[in-house]
Amino acid sequence: MSDKRVVMVVDMQNGVFATPRRQQQACVAKVNQLTQAADRVIFIQHEEEGGLEADSDGFALLPDLLRPDNALYVTKTACDAFYQTTLEQVLAAHEITGFVMCGCATDYCVDTTLKVGASKGYRITVAEDAHTTANRPAAEAETLIAHYNDVWRTLTVPGNPVSVKLVETIVKQWQAN
Repeated sequence: MSDKRVVMVVDMQNGVFATPRRQQQACVAKVNQLTQAADRVIFIQHEEEGGLEADSDGFALLPDLLRPDNALYVTKTACDAFYQTTLEQVLAAHEITGFVMCGCATDYCVDTTLKVGASKGYRITVAEDAHTTANRPAAEAETLIAHYNDVWRTLTVPGNPVSVKLVETIVKQWQAN
C-alpha cells in the first residue's frame, strides 16, 4: 500500500468545530476532494472530557464529511496522533509508509502529528488548503495557516522532506499515476 493514495484526516469532529474555524465549509469540501480521490482514508478522532467523549455527538465526524466504506479510524487523546494510539500498527498492517495530511487544528494536532510522523520516517504531504484552525490570541487563523504551511515547507528532516501542495495538485498527480 506504500504507493497508494492515502489521506489522513485529523479531528474533523463536531465538538472540535464548536469553536469557529476558518472557512469550515471550504475546508470540508477540500477534504472531501481528497477522500474521494484516495485509495485509503484514515480518520483521526480526538477523545477527551468536555464534549469529545467517545460515542458522543461532539466526538462524531462532521456530517458533511464523506466517509469511504473502507476508511480506517484511530482515536487519540493527545495532539500527537501517534502518542499511545494504534496509529503505527494500523499503518503497518496496511503497509502505509506515506500519506497526505489534512484537518484541524493546523497549529495543534495537524502540526504535532506531522512533525512526529516525519521524524518517524513517514513520507508526508500536507494539503495546504485543506487544514484549518481558529483565531488565537496571538494570531488570526489565516496567518497561522500560512505560517504553518511555510514552516512545513522548510522543516528539516534529513532524507525525508515534508511536501506542501494544493489539493488540486495532489489530486492531479494521483490521477496521472
